[in-house]
Amino acid sequence: MIAAKRSALRRFWVQLPFSIWLVILWMLLWGQFTWLAAITGVAVAAFVTAAFRLPSAELSGRVNPWRLLIFVVAFLLDLVRGALEVAWEALTPNPPYAAVIRVPLKVDDDLLMTHVAVTMSLVPGSTVVEADRENRILYLHAIRTRTMDDVERVRRSAWRWEKRIALALGSRQSVEDVRRGVTVAERRAESVGGAA
Repeated sequence: MIAAKRSALRRFWVQLPFSIWLVILWMLLWGQFTWLAAITGVAVAAFVTAAFRLPSAELSGRVNPWRLLIFVVAFLLDLVRGALEVAWEALTPNPPYAAVIRVPLKVDDDLLMTHVAVTMSLVPGSTVVEADRENRILYLHAIRTRTMDDVERVRRSAWRWEKRIALALGSRQSVEDVRRGVTVAERRAESVGGAA
């Protein structure tokens, strides 16, 4: 009896960050931070976590409040900048240039990959069209990509988001990975080449 209660309590605490994230995401999708949006977000989060049982992702247990604040402020600034850029593209008579860009990630972590994908998709002007989980590669559709320099700018932006998220929420290994600057694919190629 006590073990069952303890197990249920542990499951609740493990699911709590995901439920809070689902509520925030729900409110962002509706574009309003009201009590009604919060209450319906809690209902949707409860339904989603009960109906679509997923294996719990391992959280690093590490949150750096300063880096999290930097991430939130940078995200809000990028949100405004992206909205202004998209509005400018809509108002100019020239057709917008767009590209699908391959972005190999540096961190081998499902949760951080998801955070990077969501962040890139929420900022106007880019969205994730495909995620290769096995190789840790995101494919982004981005506007304002007239030259290869523009493509590299988008790729560097995704890497900056990955670094901000890893520094705010990632494990020590994730932080080390983004600081080294080597992609998962490059590390795997090195280990295969070194084993041969």
